[in-house]
Amino acid sequence: MVMRRGLCAGSLLLIVSSFAGATSWQDDSHYVSLGPRTGYYIVRPDSRLSRQLGLYEAPVIDTADPLRHGYGADALAFRFNRNGVLIAPPAYIVQALPYDFYIRRIGSLTRGRATVDSVEALFGRGHSRAARPDGFLWYYALPVYNPFEEWGGRR
Repeated sequence: MVMRRGLCAGSLLLIVSSFAGATSWQDDSHYVSLGPRTGYYIVRPDSRLSRQLGLYEAPVIDTADPLRHGYGADALAFRFNRNGVLIAPPAYIVQALPYDFYIRRIGSLTRGRATVDSVEALFGRGHSRAARPDGFLWYYALPVYNPFEEWGGRR
């Protein structure tokens, strides 16, 4: 009886730790500092950092959705004050690997100096806007394609 309990407890611990390991390796959200007022976040959708930054309305579409056949969307998020000045580091909400094209552009923006106009010069008009007490968030949807998800992960 005691041995069964120990075996069950050990099995349960193994199962729980395998799930904990699976989630921790996928959420590699982090901040990349490029200087005192430049840098950006790389954020996984629905990660703890994503929730801390308040990126609830991001137009991310999962490429693993069986109805989309590998097509989805990552997103860029910019937080501006009421005057349209960038007040926080931009965030790149990415499902797989970030594209260097977008990394270079968001890394060139300086907090406190970049404005809505300078972001529009790099990316065009924002796709969606979310109001905040201190200003607003501006999101850009970035179309992505994952060929491995085209048939729902099957070959």
